[in-house]
Amino acid sequence: MNKKLFLFDWLTFLVYIVLSLFGILNIYSSTFSESEVFFNYSSPAFRQFLFMIISIFIGVLIINFNTNFFQQFSSLIYIFSIILLLGLFIFGETIRASTSWYNFFGINFQPTDFAKLATSLAVAKLMSEIEINIKKNKDLLKLVILISLPSILIILQNDLGSSIVFASFFFVFFREGLSYNYFIAILLILSLSLMALVLPTTLLFLIILFVILFLYSLSKKNNKKTKILPYIFTLFACIIYILSVNYVFNNVFEQRHRDRINIFLGKEYDSKGIGYNLNQSIIAIGSGGFNGKGFLKGTQTKGDFVPEQHTDYIFSTIGEEWGFWGCFGLIFLYTILILRIIFRSENHKNKFCRIFSYSISSILTIHFMINIGMSLGLFPTIGIPLPLISYGGSSFIAFSCMIFIYLNLDLNRLN
Repeated sequence: MNKKLFLFDWLTFLVYIVLSLFGILNIYSSTFSESEVFFNYSSPAFRQFLFMIISIFIGVLIINFNTNFFQQFSSLIYIFSIILLLGLFIFGETIRASTSWYNFFGINFQPTDFAKLATSLAVAKLMSEIEINIKKNKDLLKLVILISLPSILIILQNDLGSSIVFASFFFVFFREGLSYNYFIAILLILSLSLMALVLPTTLLFLIILFVILFLYSLSKKNNKKTKILPYIFTLFACIIYILSVNYVFNNVFEQRHRDRINIFLGKEYDSKGIGYNLNQSIIAIGSGGFNGKGFLKGTQTKGDFVPEQHTDYIFSTIGEEWGFWGCFGLIFLYTILILRIIFRSENHKNKFCRIFSYSISSILTIHFMINIGMSLGLFPTIGIPLPLISYGGSSFIAFSCMIFIYLNLDLNRLN
């Protein structure tokens, strides 16, 4: 028992508690009403406090599980999460245009958050138990299918933001030996997608034609045997991809998604319509200065100028009331949490434990970066919560389970 207490990652647990309590404080502030008391189930802050108590209770159970349990049952957990996602098409409830919720006797449950946890377990099992060589295309394809299945189901539920989170698993793949050529290819594809949305199509075609001709002439100069066919193929592939991006953007994405992306790209400006949330969030953060206005003293927060402030835009409350130092402290805590998980995972003798730890650190990172980026206008508004800070029972409990499973695996890292 004493040995377990010594090996337990108390720092990660402490950061988890501090972030959770800080989140409750800011939810309380962003939903504060003179007529409402804290210990009332109608209070979002009190409900978040209950979610924290429930999560810690579940966490104590998780820590006392046999470590092999998670590896043995990860496939079943993954299949169950897929069934829950499929069930949304029949029994799901639509909230804010996304059919991502079950409603059980007035309690909303979002399986999307648990799908991230289940996929982390499934990826860890597949890469650790089966002879997977991530450098082989057929093995990489198996992993891509594994993360794509829940992602596609979530997209079909009209929740584009949550589906993007599954791209974080590529960080795990790179850690496990995936060639960085794929990383370069992903960057090129993202750059081409961005240019397809910003530049006129004809101009972009001419730029690509010029670049490909330049590369061909450069290669021909160094090697007279250079064939032109691969360059022609690349040109046509780029043209088809650009046309596909434009088609998907204009015909598949909903108007609200197009508006948010256009505002982010600077193609539209709408401070009173779709861009209102972002504009008010930036005003709130900027008005906080270095030291902030003080707890419960944020004028933007108290005036309810920022919609969804206790969920997607909780960072604006922190920026206004706690200022630069509050934001810095929050980012510092997240950095400690993520780096701690990464560094400790390198000491795991068990490959499953290491890969799972890297998976949850990647998910935490992409959530943390996108949410803060949304509040600052550095990323389109896509409804990604700030882990352990934003209001939401499903999200809070799912992230808590990720951390407590990590703590269980870390406790037995030397076995």
